[in-house]
Amino acid sequence: MTMQRIESIKEFGGYLNRYTHESETCDCEMTFSVYLPPQAEQGNVPALYWLSGLTCTDDNVRTKAGAQRYAAEHGIALVFPDTSPRGDAVADEEDRYDLAKGAGFYVNATEEPWVKHYQMYDYVTQELPELVEANLPLMAGVKSVSGHSMGGHGALICALKNPDSYRSVSAFSPICNPMHCGWGKGCFGAYLGDNEESWKAYDATVLVESGANVPDILIDQGLGDEFYDEKQLLPENFQAACDRAGQKVTIRMQEGYDHSYHFISTFIGEHIAYHARMLGK
Repeated sequence: MTMQRIESIKEFGGYLNRYTHESETCDCEMTFSVYLPPQAEQGNVPALYWLSGLTCTDDNVRTKAGAQRYAAEHGIALVFPDTSPRGDAVADEEDRYDLAKGAGFYVNATEEPWVKHYQMYDYVTQELPELVEANLPLMAGVKSVSGHSMGGHGALICALKNPDSYRSVSAFSPICNPMHCGWGKGCFGAYLGDNEESWKAYDATVLVESGANVPDILIDQGLGDEFYDEKQLLPENFQAACDRAGQKVTIRMQEGYDHSYHFISTFIGEHIAYHARMLGK
């Protein structure tokens, strides 16, 4: 359970650090970042995990979202994993942005050639939390999860499948019903095979329909989002499933906002405040 710090930058009284470690789960070297707020110098702090979207690494959110300012105000650590395994030995599809490196989809792959390395669900829910809690001033088990697009999908399924592990969950422009959109079908078919029954374990809408529940969910969706218009995100399907199941959810449809970090940075402070209230209980 060792990790190597490769970068440290002071921000808002705390430190934005970057680390590498040898992942047993993904069988490769993984990189991730953690923002430790100034309160971490006095004692352990709760953590908010951020799962990023297609094509991203840990670097996108830490440089574009402006989240560290709000994390410092609330005394919350931010944990930014990568979106897929990396390295020369890791299977890839270089001509596709929506499969393989940068597109792990937060599932545990069962099919070749992906099964050896693409175990991102176990990585973000088990290995990485155990690693950072063992090595950094974080409260054991006191964490929440959020994310964007593919990472919003990841945040929703992580919370719904592990309701006792996360204090709260939110998402920006999540892929809400991947079994019924092009991105999800492409990745699920590759990583999980042709049997769509196995896909249901990683679809937030289906999980809610099957009885999974959490105390509350916050989602922001931009109405100027091209991928919303292309029916890749399907928040209406998720809203309908939550309504039928009695799952509390707030989906805020934000006029004019797109799919980018301009949208995320506008509302990230509200999301961190939402998580801070739950992490403080």
